[in-house]
Amino acid sequence: MAETKKRKTITGIVTKLSSANTAKVEVESKYPHPRFTKIVKHHTSYVVHVSDQFNLNVGDVVAFSECRPVSKLKKWEIVGVLNK
Repeated sequence: MAETKKRKTITGIVTKLSSANTAKVEVESKYPHPRFTKIVKHHTSYVVHVSDQFNLNVGDVVAFSECRPVSKLKKWEIVGVLNK
């Protein structure tokens, strides 16, 4: 039988609650510019599936991981709420 792969887990901030089961989460990454060595911020937004057990608000810090595709854009699901 095939082994299951370990799924990626990312932390981010909830920026928008679209519907009862959908949230938009923004992740900030920092890296040095290759030539000028200044620290550059990069923001990425993910559309995340929210199950009924989590009560989210805008501004919450959440952890989310990969899952099977729920819809065209939702390929992530909330694992836990870190800070309210």
